[in-house]
Amino acid sequence: MDVPEIDVGQALATFSRLPVRERLFVRGRLWTAPLVEVCRRAPAGLVADVGCGHGLASALLAVGRTDRTVVAVDPDPKKISLARLGPGQLSNVSFRQGTIERLLLELEGRLDAVLVLDVLYLLPGDGWPAFFGGCYRLLKPGGTLLLKEAEAGRSWKSWKCLAQEQLMVRLLQRTRSSGGLRLISRREAGDLLRAQRLELVDTVDLSRGYSTPHVLFIARRPDW
Repeated sequence: MDVPEIDVGQALATFSRLPVRERLFVRGRLWTAPLVEVCRRAPAGLVADVGCGHGLASALLAVGRTDRTVVAVDPDPKKISLARLGPGQLSNVSFRQGTIERLLLELEGRLDAVLVLDVLYLLPGDGWPAFFGGCYRLLKPGGTLLLKEAEAGRSWKSWKCLAQEQLMVRLLQRTRSSGGLRLISRREAGDLLRAQRLELVDTVDLSRGYSTPHVLFIARRPDW
């Protein structure tokens, strides 16, 4: 299958109106996480970016894609304001403040894909089943869930990731948490997805070249 290229420069250019500090943060995010590799796997159509932050993945999904509409949501009002000032100027992207429940009110059963990039670890573990259930409900039959998280394990990358996120969430407060900060294992992710009637299609290790144990879970809502 041919995977379309993404104009990363054009995506970054959408942030040109943001303050320097925020532009540097966006570039750092691009440098430390395989967002391009994930976004290249998204289908055309109506796509949600859940926990969009500044909107970097939304920009990567939207630039040059007249066949794709991106609806993005994040609970942080400051980040949503910045995202609207940046990639929100693209005609095929819109941003909302809120959580996955906000999207369910208007888009249940309508999405071709849902992207969740480094969000799950910020949620309490007992809320993960309901979150996956929300993803299932957003997708149309045959729709795709792209879930990218840092993988739990005993490696130095896992320990480094947890320490880094403690810094970002607790001390610098650059990321908003709902009480989580726990990584997920591949087995746990597979079990949770299946429990919510999502079919795990593939698990892709994207950690090579990064100091974080990135892993992508590709799941699908069955056609029935």
